[in-house]
Amino acid sequence: MNADTAPNILAIDTAASVLSVALDTASGQWYFEADAGTRHSQLVMEITDILLKKAGLKPADLSLVVCMNGPGSFTGLRIGFSCAKGLALALNIPFAVVSSLECMAYPYSVWPGLVLPVIDAKKSSWFCALFSDGARITDDMDADAQAIAAAICATVGQNPAGKPRQVLLTGPDAAGLRGELSLRLCENTVILTAPSCRSGVARELLAIAKNRKMFNNEGSNFNFGPEYIRKSDAEINMGK
Repeated sequence: MNADTAPNILAIDTAASVLSVALDTASGQWYFEADAGTRHSQLVMEITDILLKKAGLKPADLSLVVCMNGPGSFTGLRIGFSCAKGLALALNIPFAVVSSLECMAYPYSVWPGLVLPVIDAKKSSWFCALFSDGARITDDMDADAQAIAAAICATVGQNPAGKPRQVLLTGPDAAGLRGELSLRLCENTVILTAPSCRSGVARELLAIAKNRKMFNNEGSNFNFGPEYIRKSDAEINMGK
């Protein structure tokens, strides 16, 4: 890529049930989103091809492919990594990853309280993390509602003003967790759900990649894999 040429970045979001793909170029941005369920593998490359054609680009014009690092759906993450790595290797361009939960929290960087992006991890557990003022304040968690409430209450207790602390839930499964949390949260805590919580976040993935100038990455680690947090059922059964 010429130093004076704006990068063409493809972002693939397959971490949860809402599939989204975004393409950023010097002439504009193209975006696709669908509540695709388990059809990510059938749609992602077809949608990528459509976006490239709409932008008047060929795959060889891409400067960077970025996808979700996790946590999220085991199958969804593998699909995203396979597509992103495959394209980057074939085109000899950088490949990069960003935390799924960080992408979900990104639009609410100026929210005055806590931001809690949520993905249903099944088995009465949730993948989540707490953010405040645009910065991460906990590691990614694989936790039940009681443990998440305890993490929230620990930060509320550190609030020197003693004012009610607002917690904004976002991510595709925010509504499912809200009901469980509302029964467990401590005083001085108000819980809300973001109006656009059930949306894809490929555009946020693009924004983070551009801000961090990931298109300048050299020597991308193609051996790098998704952050699962939890072992898959197959790994657990193998251990038994």
